[in-house]
Amino acid sequence: MIKDIVVNLAHDASRDPARDFAITVAEAFEAHIAGVAFAYMPEVPGYAVVEIPPDVVASMVDVSKKAAEAAIGRFDEAAKRSLLSAEHRLVSTVGVEGSELFATLARRFDLSILLQADPGGLANDDMIETSLFDSGRPVIVVPYIQKDGLKLDHLVCCWDGGRAAARAINDALPLLTKADKVDLLIIENDKTKNETTEIRGVEMAGHLARHQVNVDIEIIPAPDISVADAILSYVADESGTLIVMGGYGRPKLREIILGGVTRAMLKSATVPLFMSH
Repeated sequence: MIKDIVVNLAHDASRDPARDFAITVAEAFEAHIAGVAFAYMPEVPGYAVVEIPPDVVASMVDVSKKAAEAAIGRFDEAAKRSLLSAEHRLVSTVGVEGSELFATLARRFDLSILLQADPGGLANDDMIETSLFDSGRPVIVVPYIQKDGLKLDHLVCCWDGGRAAARAINDALPLLTKADKVDLLIIENDKTKNETTEIRGVEMAGHLARHQVNVDIEIIPAPDISVADAILSYVADESGTLIVMGGYGRPKLREIILGGVTRAMLKSATVPLFMSH
């Protein structure tokens, strides 16, 4: 079961979809929710410190702190309206250290929720990837265009027989057991074509049935398009409301490895992504 959730709070009020979505998840599971906002101190190279007046640095810190406090205020009001058990945390940090701090904090929660990077503004890739790889917990990435809360009408589980996919499906069981419809989606390519029944979903479908999750196995040939495009096309055509998938790669190599399915999904998904590594 999901008993507690942590959500990264955006400074800009126009980027609150992750907060709103997280609250609906907490409501669905009657879970405790923690909102975390970061007040960032500027990252200044050592050689530039002497060139920046102290009052300028202090002003930058103050602006970030006030934005974080405003985000916490909006979170507190929203959580209060929902009558949730809630807490907030204001964390002061320097730049990329915020990602590591959030991932460490997320280890004490069942689920972390973050906003997708916005090509027109919020650069959140490092926070997402660090949480995915370093927290040891599942994450939900909420599209920056998201308007709806948690919808369990039609969940799509991406299955290739691998460790990461198995972990994600297992972590998502609290959601799957509440879903109206669950698909086990296999993208047929060189990795999955003509493979055993385990790869093709029969064994995993039996496992899920023992958890009272009945699935439809869907096998989609994708000879001419990428795996990510095949997944997103299927979800759009079938009105999927949430995607469950494994996150691939390792932090030290993510610049190279994450250029594949995971990065493409993080960039282009238009429905929430439940991911585990």
